[in-house]
Amino acid sequence: MEKQDGIIMPAKKVLVVSGKRKTAVARAIIKQGAGRIRVNLTPVEIYEPDIAKSKIMEPLLQAGDVWQQLDMDIKTAGGGYMGQAEAARMAIANGILKWTKSTHLKTVFNEYDRTMVAGDSRTKETKKVGGSGARAKEQKSYR
Repeated sequence: MEKQDGIIMPAKKVLVVSGKRKTAVARAIIKQGAGRIRVNLTPVEIYEPDIAKSKIMEPLLQAGDVWQQLDMDIKTAGGGYMGQAEAARMAIANGILKWTKSTHLKTVFNEYDRTMVAGDSRTKETKKVGGSGARAKEQKSYR
């Protein structure tokens, strides 16, 4: 509760949720609003490329009308455009779950695609010493 001019006002609810995919990270700030969703300050309706936009829209389509009372600002960094899209998708799904605290919605997301909620831990294997890549080694000849 906050005091403002002697009147007790309820504290504004704001959630900060993150999502990761490969090297991409997305941070979503979720608050009460009118259903505006922006990814890197671009409204999701005009986000390019279309394949990434459809990936970001998946949790919204699965959730129904729940998200239309929420405003989401998502900032992505690192990785490529698809990694960023999947990180944003994970942040949106987890944000909706945290906001609603709905177990039904969690089962809906899990049945559609578990990586929306749980994430995917697969990343690029790191390069090692003695070669050009993760497994490649310099050739050697004895003669």
